[in-house]
Amino acid sequence: MRRAKTVQASSADASNHLAKAQQFLQEARHALEGARYDAALLGAVHAAISAADAATIAVAHVRSADPDHQRVVDLVEDVAAKAGFADTRTKQLRLLIAKKHAVEYEARRTTAREAEDSVERAGRVVEWAATILGRSS
Repeated sequence: MRRAKTVQASSADASNHLAKAQQFLQEARHALEGARYDAALLGAVHAAISAADAATIAVAHVRSADPDHQRVVDLVEDVAAKAGFADTRTKQLRLLIAKKHAVEYEARRTTAREAEDSVERAGRVVEWAATILGRSS
């Protein structure tokens, strides 16, 4: 596994990234309600990435700065292992990030089911990050 490029971050940055995650998730839900499935999926992906950043900052004061977004999952797994909390949210995160390229660059449109699933997964990741921030306060 290639190590993620990281940058140092402060506790205040964790709260800011969580707020972004919550905002992206809210917009993803709004897009889903409006049948804008591509926008819903992409908003869900961004919510999950920001939530992961919030969690790694809260626990280890670092976040991923790697252009390969799958490295954020590797960082979450590494931080979780060192901090002694393993969680299934890394699987949710990895599945969401895998959809990022398709929704942004491929011609195929996102289905309603894909969008619903992605928004649900992102919601779980954002809730998990909020729990992590609550533990580190």
